[in-house]
Amino acid sequence: MMAAAKADILERLLAMSRELGRPELDYAILGEGNTSARIDDTTFFVKASGSELRTLDAHGVVEVSLAKALALLDADDISDAAVKAGLAAAKVDPTSPRHPSVETVLHALALTEGGATWVGHTHPTAVNAILCSQAAAAAYAGRLFPDEIVVCGPAPVFIPYTDPGVPLARRVREELRAYIAQWGQPPKVILMQNHGLIALGKSPQEVLNITAMAVKTARVLAGTYALAGPHFLTAEQVARIHTRPDEALRRKA
Repeated sequence: MMAAAKADILERLLAMSRELGRPELDYAILGEGNTSARIDDTTFFVKASGSELRTLDAHGVVEVSLAKALALLDADDISDAAVKAGLAAAKVDPTSPRHPSVETVLHALALTEGGATWVGHTHPTAVNAILCSQAAAAAYAGRLFPDEIVVCGPAPVFIPYTDPGVPLARRVREELRAYIAQWGQPPKVILMQNHGLIALGKSPQEVLNITAMAVKTARVLAGTYALAGPHFLTAEQVARIHTRPDEALRRKA
C-alpha cells in the first residue's frame, strides 16, 4: 500500500476514535474502549492499551499482523503471559513501545470474518445500563423501530459475559458464525453482557452512525419499561424493513 493511503487510514481512524471519545456523548471515558481499521490484506491498526479515545494520536496506535493476531484464537496456551507475548509478536514494528489492546484478537476477527473495515468498541452508559441488568438478554431480543434496523441490522449478536481477551474473541467467533448462517451476512452490532458495544462498519462514518443509533435504541428501550416493557416488531415486520428497496437506498446513503 502507498504510504499516503496508509497515512490517510490512520488519520481517519484517529478522527473516528476522538469522535467516539467526546465526553458529551458518554460513550467512553478514561482508557475505555478501543478502535481499529484494516490497512490491507495483512495488517491493521488498533488502539494501544491504555490510550484514550478522546485524545488518541498516532503514538497511541499499533500496526498489527492479522494472521498473527488471528492465530491466538486457536492457541493452546491462552494464559495472560502467553497472550501478552503473542500480541507483542504480532506487532509489525517490534520496537514499538506501545502494546496492542487486549481486545486486538477480537478486532482481527471483526475485520475478517466480521466483514468490517472499521471497528469501534465503546462502553456507552445508556447501553451498559441495559447490558448490566438482569433483563439484558430479554431486552435485546427484538427490534423496536425501522431506523434501528436500517442502521444496526435485523438483529444484534448478544454475547453472555465472557472474560475479555482470547476467551471473549472465541465466543464472539462462535456467535458470529451462527449469526451469518442465520442471516446470510455479518452483524452490524455486537452486544457484550456487562461489558459494552462493538460497531462493525465499512467506513468510519458507519461506525459512528451505528454507535449513535445503538445508544438511541438503548434509551428508547429503557423508556419502554416505564410503560409495561418493549413492544417488539414482528419477525415479518423486521424482514420487510430489512429488505425494502427504499430502505436499502437509505442504508447505502
